Amino acid sequence: MVDGIGDVPDAAASEGGAGEPALDRPLPEGVRHRVVAIAADAFGGFTFGDLPVSLRPYARFTPSRRVRYAATALAAALESDAAFRLKVAGKLREAQPELTGALDGGTPPPAADPLDVAAAAYLLRPPGWAKLVATAGEEAQRADAERADEETLRELDRLRHEVETLNAQARTEAVRARSELDTVRKEGDALHRKLRAAHSDVRRAEAAQRKLQAELDEVRAAADRERAAAESEARRLRARLTESEAVLEAGRRAVREGRSVEDVRLRLLLDTVLDAAAGLRRELALPPRDTLGVRPADTVDAVAPGHFSARDIATRALSETDPQLLDQLLALPQAHLVVDGYNVTKTGYPSMPLEKQRLRLLGGLAALAAQSGAEVTCVFDGADLDMPVLLAPPRGVRVLFSKAGETADELIRRLVRAEPPGRQIVVVSADREVADGVAKAGARPVASTLLLRRLARV
Repeated sequence: MVDGIGDVPDAAASEGGAGEPALDRPLPEGVRHRVVAIAADAFGGFTFGDLPVSLRPYARFTPSRRVRYAATALAAALESDAAFRLKVAGKLREAQPELTGALDGGTPPPAADPLDVAAAAYLLRPPGWAKLVATAGEEAQRADAERADEETLRELDRLRHEVETLNAQARTEAVRARSELDTVRKEGDALHRKLRAAHSDVRRAEAAQRKLQAELDEVRAAADRERAAAESEARRLRARLTESEAVLEAGRRAVREGRSVEDVRLRLLLDTVLDAAAGLRRELALPPRDTLGVRPADTVDAVAPGHFSARDIATRALSETDPQLLDQLLALPQAHLVVDGYNVTKTGYPSMPLEKQRLRLLGGLAALAAQSGAEVTCVFDGADLDMPVLLAPPRGVRVLFSKAGETADELIRRLVRAEPPGRQIVVVSADREVADGVAKAGARPVASTLLLRRLARV
């Protein structure tokens, strides 16, 4: 079986002891999970070539994702590939020297977790490893059964308590229902009395309504007479209004006709002036206003201000080690930050592996790019790499490795020369030769410590 370890005879069963038998049953589930977890943790310490072909697609997974998605593949590789199992066992010896040493001596620690002992025994294959694995599985099953019994008893106690609570609630509800029934009966009697009184009130209201209806009929008749008189007066007023509007419209028409004549005279006069000005411009051959090369103010002798560039930032009231200096540089229009990657990481955190150095620096640069909006390029030395680096650049950061036969310093100089003259380029490097070279090309060099101080604030 491929979905569990121990069902296939072990190809290296004799490595832990001559004639040691393999498991005669599938590997217990708890031991299997522990073995897969150990192999997933040891995964990160292997090179790409050390991994079996079936496990290489999971090389970039985290340990937790390997346990989730590559458990079956890991189990099969440990069972069928003795060399890979021995490599995992070697990582286990480095991580847990006390446990592995005790197993090699034939005396498992009594206080250790049986699952840890069984998993280590499966990987190391000391004498008696099959018995250790089987014993651990039995103990795990027994512990699971005990836990299941305890949970069953707790669930039974909880159900008994719930039944008692429900019975008490039912009794309380019954008492409350009887009390509510008595209250409802009393309220029903009161409602019957109120209903009889309401019937009497309705009869009195009907009599009053008949009286009010008669009065309303009289009021409506008077209103109809008044409305007829009002309509007659409104017709008379509308006739007078129509006559007034006709007189007003006649007056407006007369005003518009008089104003139209004056507008025509004014337009003719304005057109005459404009035509005369256009003819004078043609006669004098005056150039268009937009093509004038020199204006009167340009002839006054004075000193014009210079253009502000990245080099002028240093003359302001900031120290060369102040992180705000880098913020001012990146605030310049179209600023481009070029970082000498390994120069910065080996200055700030040299004890970390190169992969973690790169990830830490790129994470900080991504946050800096998002805050400043500047273009960011990080350059690493790739001349001595045996194989391409598998890396997903973060958002907003361009990551480049130098080609074979070329250093990162040379790639940085080529990047600076590729930019158009006048663009604000900031190069981060502690290498004096790099700083002098990019300064001659028009870039602004800053120290690696300045960037590290700035990233510490991200």
